[in-house]
Amino acid sequence: MRAVRILLIVAVVLGGLFVAADRLAVNMAESEAADKIRSSQGLPSSPDVSIKGFPFLTQVMGKEFDEVDVSLSGITASAGGHSVNVTEVKAELLDVRIDSSYSSATAGRADGSARIAYADLTKSAPKGATVSYAGAERAAKGQVKLTGPLSELLEGAGVPVPGAVHALIQGRTVSTYSTVSLKDGGTVQLKAESLPSLPVPGFDEKLREAVDYDLKIEGLPSSVKLDKVEATEDGLRFTGTGKDVSLVG
Repeated sequence: MRAVRILLIVAVVLGGLFVAADRLAVNMAESEAADKIRSSQGLPSSPDVSIKGFPFLTQVMGKEFDEVDVSLSGITASAGGHSVNVTEVKAELLDVRIDSSYSSATAGRADGSARIAYADLTKSAPKGATVSYAGAERAAKGQVKLTGPLSELLEGAGVPVPGAVHALIQGRTVSTYSTVSLKDGGTVQLKAESLPSLPVPGFDEKLREAVDYDLKIEGLPSSVKLDKVEATEDGLRFTGTGKDVSLVG
């Protein structure tokens, strides 16, 4: 019985050493992967990489990983020449297969998500406009609130405002709800639900041109197509899925 106990103790110790070595290896791999992602994508900082599954070393030998999660920042969106920070960018890579040279990989499926805060949305909005949370009821319909001085919105859109007209609209504020939708898997469109009628013929349409705009999200893998956008208290949240996503080292 004593020999059995000794064998059990040895097995436990060796098992602990294997686990420690396995965790050390996975930590080194996560750090190396993060550095490669940062350099290849031109990011200002390294992302967080988490390799799931145990044991890690067995997955390395088989060149297949069940799941790799990546969280990064430094992704941008652009609209009208403005650059906007995209926060909380995450990707869940499933069924990751490494090539024989360990220089590239393919994820059988990739689930991605990103968020743009309302403060950052405002930076890309038409001059004079502020984008904000529209409340739970409106958000459930995929809407955000857009407000701004009427004269500033028109002037910001390059619409000439004659002095007489300027006097008529001076002090008036536009407040509307814009519906958010996705186009071509990477372009967000904001379209006002309704707008006030202006006292000058032809200006109604010009106002709509000023407040309706597109926001193109760049930096995500081309094979990950955004297919859903939600309005939340913290901003717009986007999700998308890709299959057979190429991951070049």
